[in-house]
Amino acid sequence: MRTSYLIGAAALAALSAPAAAQDTTLEDAQDTSTPSASTPQPRDEGAIIVTGRAQKLYRADEVSVGKLDAPPLESSLVITTITEQLIEDQGARDAQDLYRNISGVSFFSYAGVTARGFRQEEIFYDGLRGDPYAGFSVPQLFNVQRVEFLKGPSGMLYGPGAPGGLFNYVTKKADPSELSGELTVVAGTEDRWGGSAEVNVPLGSAFGARGGVFYEDRGTFRNNAASRTLIADGGVSFDPGPVRVDLQATRYDQELDANRLRGVPVDDNGQFLTSRRWNHNEPSDFLNLESDVVQLRLEAEPLSGLTFDATARYNNATEVQNYHEPRGLFDSDGDGTIDATIREFRDQMRTQETWSFGANAVWDTDISATIGNRVLFGLDHFTSDQFFQGRSLRGATVDTPGLPNPLSLFDPQYGLSDPTTYDQGPFTITETDTEQTGFYLLNELTIGRLILTGGIRRDKAEADGVSESETTYRAGLVYRITDDVSAFGQYATSFEPQSAGSQNPLAGGPFAPTTGDIFEGGVKTALMNGRVQSSLSAYQIRRTNILQADPRGDVGGDGVDDLVSLGEITSKGIEFDIAADVTPNWVVTVAYGYNDTKITEDNGGGGFSNAVGDRFANAPEHQLGFWTRYQFPELGLAAALGGDYVSERVSISGQPVNAYMVFDASLIYDFGPFRALLRVDNLFDKTYAASGFIDRTGHFPGAPRSAFVELGYRF
Repeated sequence: MRTSYLIGAAALAALSAPAAAQDTTLEDAQDTSTPSASTPQPRDEGAIIVTGRAQKLYRADEVSVGKLDAPPLESSLVITTITEQLIEDQGARDAQDLYRNISGVSFFSYAGVTARGFRQEEIFYDGLRGDPYAGFSVPQLFNVQRVEFLKGPSGMLYGPGAPGGLFNYVTKKADPSELSGELTVVAGTEDRWGGSAEVNVPLGSAFGARGGVFYEDRGTFRNNAASRTLIADGGVSFDPGPVRVDLQATRYDQELDANRLRGVPVDDNGQFLTSRRWNHNEPSDFLNLESDVVQLRLEAEPLSGLTFDATARYNNATEVQNYHEPRGLFDSDGDGTIDATIREFRDQMRTQETWSFGANAVWDTDISATIGNRVLFGLDHFTSDQFFQGRSLRGATVDTPGLPNPLSLFDPQYGLSDPTTYDQGPFTITETDTEQTGFYLLNELTIGRLILTGGIRRDKAEADGVSESETTYRAGLVYRITDDVSAFGQYATSFEPQSAGSQNPLAGGPFAPTTGDIFEGGVKTALMNGRVQSSLSAYQIRRTNILQADPRGDVGGDGVDDLVSLGEITSKGIEFDIAADVTPNWVVTVAYGYNDTKITEDNGGGGFSNAVGDRFANAPEHQLGFWTRYQFPELGLAAALGGDYVSERVSISGQPVNAYMVFDASLIYDFGPFRALLRVDNLFDKTYAASGFIDRTGHFPGAPRSAFVELGYRF
């Protein structure tokens, strides 16, 4: 019997996943003011010991991405929240370190993910558009308090976007109430070193200031590649009571050597043709980002029951790249084995200047003793001026003066190809101006245990003179079966304007937006006084009106091949999340996602890389993440084990992307003001592809085993 228990416990730990980050708490179930006699109490608030690990470590007390704040058991939205504590425990540095913590989400490329079967790249900061990481840079986490992922179409809440979901990064802000600070240093494999410093200072009874700086220098496992990241972040807050004002400014400076990084070529079985460390870039190649952000936020409660917030965000970013792009694999010596690639040199610069504004007013009133109502009226406005300057020069299969040299897959010789000797042509310049405005109304009616939500939004989006308008909707229902169990359902829609470059009238444009909708239902629980939290949901998402090449070619005989706004991709899935305090010292979290995303309609002549009935590219059928942590109170230590399983997929080119399972581990010392973290990623050094792209650039390789130590002091 004991053996069976241990095996079951070990299996549960091996399956545990980031549902700890799943926001599935109950407002009444959080009250631990009357603990049972069998529940040990914390001996020191600053120590590693706390009661209710799942609740206090990895649960967010508030979530802003849903517009109307509500306990999860009272919301029809499905939101996963990754807390600051989980980010710390996992030693996460950038967004790619977090994807395994969200059921139904897996890596696609750079900052993009596959979410519920669809490629998703929408990133918001504090509820607003204005991602400071232009182009191909990945968001860093130093100045981020928590990360929220809203699943499914969110057009009614946020306007244009893909139907899989969106990320909202909530930034750190000054606290006028306390003096605090933190110093950290880090060192690890691949020549990794760096550190950070943060301080928060109260300035009188209502003012506070916060400042922080982060710097990290690290190599990567790919040949020639390395990064240097500097983030300087500061802000002031004024919080006298019914009004709060936050002003923030952030500087991002990132230098990436031998980037932009593509994948490693694979064979028809999905196996890498060469080492996962292979890099198509020269040592002189680079990707450099400079980005400045200023943000002002106002929160107020002018009347009892009436709250108001308004946020304005400005971002100015420049990303410069020089890199060698793989352009075609070939057999260089005629022995029948693919062993080299043609390369194309690209010299590019992207700039973006964005302004974003959003405001919300919420009126909360009780109609009677059993009926309550909340109504939200909001608007947002976003403008973006983007500039692109680029030129490219393709090489040949043999060394040719003035052209990029080909590169061997098995014996790459770097430094023989010098971009300063290339016979490059003039730059191509593209400027794109976009503007988007949305107005929305959302109402929530509570009748006893029944909660009904309905919303409507009207958007107008304009890009380079092409204007589109769209209306999106949301309806939700929650029934509180008991205080610990809720059933929920929702219907929501989304839209994505077609790109300005594809609206050419000669090609048949302008075209209606791509649209999406979702039907979803499930059950949320917070059992045993919130110590066992879970969410089970089933959904169907359709994405329609997808722009494709017309199989008839140039229909009008005007010299331009036509496009057609046809096609449908359908995603069906089930997601299950659970976070549990197995014992007062052991928390186990599990998040599992099943997804079936297939092409259900095309243009009659193909249109997609795959055919009707095929699984959509990079959409795994099964995804499982886990995180489990056990603490040793007497020692001030905690040991954690986590990991990620992603089932087989296909790349955009139809090549298989094989299933993988990787494990990570952390050892944490946290007592009083001191904290130490030993982190090991890819514990068993598995070779795997994190995702697939196209055949000439290959699959993105997962990183081999790495480790680092982080030491910190807090006051």
